Amino acid sequence: MRHTELWARLQAALGTGYYQVWADTFVMSDLGGRTVTEALNAGVEPKQVWAVVWRVLELPDRER
Repeated sequence: MRHTELWARLQAALGTGYYQVWADTFVMSDLGGRTVTEALNAGVEPKQVWAVVWRVLELPDRER
């Protein structure tokens, strides 16, 4: 998964006006106590970040 796909999925899941704010502020323990943005900047693979986001947001299996 590329970064652009992760961002597109986040936007689809959370909406255009909210996804970036959420990615910058919502801290997840499964990402080492980091936000999406912090995890990506630290070199965590987008696929791994998405797996955590998918679980946290309790998205349907088809979004996995």
